[in-house]
Amino acid sequence: MPDDQHHVTVDDDVEFPVPAPGEAWTVGAVVLDRDGRAFAQKRGPRRRLFPDCWDIVGGHVEPGESLRDALAREIEEETGWRLRRVRSLLGIATWTGDDGAGLRHEADYLVEVDGDLDRPVLEWAKHTAYRWFGPDDLPVLKENRAPGEHLVHDLIAKALREHSFGAG
Repeated sequence: MPDDQHHVTVDDDVEFPVPAPGEAWTVGAVVLDRDGRAFAQKRGPRRRLFPDCWDIVGGHVEPGESLRDALAREIEEETGWRLRRVRSLLGIATWTGDDGAGLRHEADYLVEVDGDLDRPVLEWAKHTAYRWFGPDDLPVLKENRAPGEHLVHDLIAKALREHSFGAG
């Protein structure tokens, strides 16, 4: 079994949409630590999309790649952690970035990972900081975002609200 195909548990009610031909999809992962706080990383100032904004782990689904495989790949690329469990689908959003790439669909999941949560291996060329967010830290997630551009804030708030009991 290839190393990148380690066992991932997917909870029963979790769905993974299948992109239609020509659709652009992204995936996002909300990772909670043992204290029930959510991980976010700050995008670098030279990023084309959402510079200097807090973001969850995630990225674009490659052509021919399933959303589940993209989720596992992005988590490993951006943090060094490995996807262990997909607990829930937090939501599906549709948005258009200011990069000229057009409409994107985004599926965001609450996940559990394996790895040292105290030492994520960030892509420092793309991100400048990381932080664990609890309910009292949520306003920080709106930094450098336009009014109404609160997808990351809202996803993390939902994950904290829905999964505050029995985390881990």
